[in-house]
Amino acid sequence: MSKIRVGVIRGGPSSEYEVSLKTGASVLKHLSNKYDVHDIFISKTGEWHKGGMPYKPAEMINNFDVIFNALHGEYGEDGKVQHLLDTIGIPYTGSGYLASALGMNKALSKKIFSDIGIKTPHHKIIKKDEYTHADIVDLFKTFPMPAVVKPVRAGSSSGVSIVHNIAEIEQGLVLAFKYDSEVLVEEYISGREVTCGVIEGFRGEAFYSLLPVEIIHGSASGIFDYEAKYSGKSKEICPGNFTKDEIKKIQDASVTVHKALGLRHYSRSDFIVHPKRGVYILEVNTLPGLTDESLFPLSLSAVGSSMPEFLVHTLELARGKI
Repeated sequence: MSKIRVGVIRGGPSSEYEVSLKTGASVLKHLSNKYDVHDIFISKTGEWHKGGMPYKPAEMINNFDVIFNALHGEYGEDGKVQHLLDTIGIPYTGSGYLASALGMNKALSKKIFSDIGIKTPHHKIIKKDEYTHADIVDLFKTFPMPAVVKPVRAGSSSGVSIVHNIAEIEQGLVLAFKYDSEVLVEEYISGREVTCGVIEGFRGEAFYSLLPVEIIHGSASGIFDYEAKYSGKSKEICPGNFTKDEIKKIQDASVTVHKALGLRHYSRSDFIVHPKRGVYILEVNTLPGLTDESLFPLSLSAVGSSMPEFLVHTLELARGKI
């Protein structure tokens, strides 16, 4: 009997191109030999390649039984590649295109968080070319400082900064607008950073919550930014040093968010735990990183699982076998 043909898509026209290459390499390394696995590379300019040769997506994809989506950020995580794969008619891992677009948009997802009763920091949306210096002054006077400035649609904390005054707000907006035309100015909540993964249909549970990972970062910026995530300077503890009540709230919120946004297969939600105000959700990751430095594999290890087990499970979910 012939093996199931799996295409692993990585790279892509995204600010998270390098991370996607590493996630894809990890997937290729850990995938079971029960599959016939192929590396599909998408260049920064959006060209699809296999075996060093360029192909049109439809020409290549039709030769596979299932796709493992190892992309991150724009194109790979915002619904665009999902829509393409749906159009071609090939099953793939991760959320569908509408849920992906929703999860990638921090403004829309935050509204859903609030609607379902999960606390999220107060925020304001600023659009590029639609604000003046007077608006920034007014924001400084009326919005609690410090604040976090971040692109509405970007991942790996790209373009994120903490601001304390008018000059820093202006600088933060300039940086964030390099990644998106809409920017989120968010209340800065001091507390312990934590992330929690969810896997569907795992270990007999419809929505299995992994153990929360506490993040102690060594970033000079004061946030768990791109450098802190991938430089090895941060410290991750799993399970995190939280009370049983806090762990349950974090796990329950992760599952609730996964379901409310209509996500699929797996996800990871990021939180801040304030010592008095409790648990606040920051955002959801519809395709969390799977590199050696990533938090999801650490969570798998903490519950006695592994990358090979997770990858096989996810592919079987995508193929409708679970």
